[in-house]
Amino acid sequence: MTRYDREPMTPLRRRFIDDLRLRNMSPRTIETYVLRVVLFARHFGRSPELLGADEVRRYQQHLLTRQVSWSMFNQSVCALRFLYNVTLGRPHVIRHLPFAKRPRMLPTVLSPEEVVRLLDAARPGRDRTLLDVAYSCGLRLKELVGLRVADIDSARMVLHIRHGKGQKQRFVPLSPRLLAALRAYWRQYRPATWLFPGINKPTQALTGGAVQRLCRRTAQRANLSKLITPHTLRHSFATHLLEAGVDLLSVQALLGHSHFNTTAKYLHVSMRRLQTLPQLLEGLVMPARPVLATAAPEGQG
Repeated sequence: MTRYDREPMTPLRRRFIDDLRLRNMSPRTIETYVLRVVLFARHFGRSPELLGADEVRRYQQHLLTRQVSWSMFNQSVCALRFLYNVTLGRPHVIRHLPFAKRPRMLPTVLSPEEVVRLLDAARPGRDRTLLDVAYSCGLRLKELVGLRVADIDSARMVLHIRHGKGQKQRFVPLSPRLLAALRAYWRQYRPATWLFPGINKPTQALTGGAVQRLCRRTAQRANLSKLITPHTLRHSFATHLLEAGVDLLSVQALLGHSHFNTTAKYLHVSMRRLQTLPQLLEGLVMPARPVLATAAPEGQG
């Protein structure tokens, strides 16, 4: 049961949630959309059924004044688009509802040597194995904590990712080294269902917050000054694959990206590729400059 199921339900909220579920939205997305619509309604003190295009536009201006993050702004836009277009059947309300332009920021990437330092600084056992899997398989945080013991297919040497973004599933290869590390981890901890169970609640998966704190502590022990999150390991995995010569389509499949452009951004941070590019001027044949004759001093010649 999620948070929006425990709260008192208005008929509109129930219809909104049912419409989202019918389109197979993830529980996380449904909860986020409901929250954004609730905040919109609270801002005006009225039901969204009584609000229109003017209020939606004013609410966008309100979010800009508050300087909310790009993700929060666009989550609100997506939630309101769905509410008025699908649930309320009033598409004219959001016909000219713009999205915010996403800032183009390059991801933080560790060098291979920094990845080794981070893994060596991790506590042996669960912490080391968890970070090793996160990097070696290029997983999102949700995918990492959602792993089950049954997702390890040792016969095919693959890891089955069942909780990908947009409810998509995929397989990622397991190296012999990583498979051996997972077997050693299982012999030590004997996880039953979840590959990385919670510390205090072993019947539940480890939370994303616990993994983020683990990552920060390990980065501090490794004396790494970069801001490192679990997603940093995913960025590093993708960049290192490109630097090793793996083609973009293969990297896209391994990461589970729906769009090619999402994967292509790693070309901008693959410094090893850029450093191998020939210098432009070195490849040009520069014409020889003519030697200018100097005038003879007066009285000579």
